[in-house]
Amino acid sequence: MAVAFSGGVDSTFLLKVAHDTLGDKCVAVTASSCSFPERELKEAKAFCETNGIRHVVVRSEELEIEGFRHNPKNRCYFCKHELFEKIWDIARELGLNAVAEGSNIDDNGDYRPGLVAVRELGVLSPLRHVGLNKAEIRELSRELGLSTWDKQSFACLSSRFVYGETINEERLSMVDRAEQLLLDLGFFREYGFAYVTMDLTGYRTGSMNETLEKTE
Repeated sequence: MAVAFSGGVDSTFLLKVAHDTLGDKCVAVTASSCSFPERELKEAKAFCETNGIRHVVVRSEELEIEGFRHNPKNRCYFCKHELFEKIWDIARELGLNAVAEGSNIDDNGDYRPGLVAVRELGVLSPLRHVGLNKAEIRELSRELGLSTWDKQSFACLSSRFVYGETINEERLSMVDRAEQLLLDLGFFREYGFAYVTMDLTGYRTGSMNETLEKTE
């Protein structure tokens, strides 16, 4: 089995269990692209090295996919379809007969166009298949001693842009560097806000009125 491995909570748990079960018949495959932070790639490599798991890193440049840069609502479908096609190619080259990914049943209740590609390409979703949700995966990860059990959830950098806003390498790099700075400073969302924005010009009286339409 080839496991699509991002280094997140779900895929780490899936990879750990798959490797414990299949041994050398399990291979981790991680996609490297400008929408995947370098810190996540380093953590994925370190996990595989520590656990003696064969790890293949494949370049998957979604910005080269026609239409992706325009950030349509089904952006994730194009990305996942291209990614899993490449993982299937690797699996076949290595004599593996299955590809698996780490979505869980919580993903069923959200808009997930990427899961359409998963279904179309015959990719397995073991965690969804057995009915595990995120909270259960975290608890099982903790029991297995995985450091990712309480890791903050992560989505690719392209998800930081609203649908229809153009995505390019420069903007993705800006987001990556800005988020890394905040992580280095110890900033995390812990109090229940859906999202947090920063006004880089700082506090000033009447700042909330600046977006109001000016009238005579």
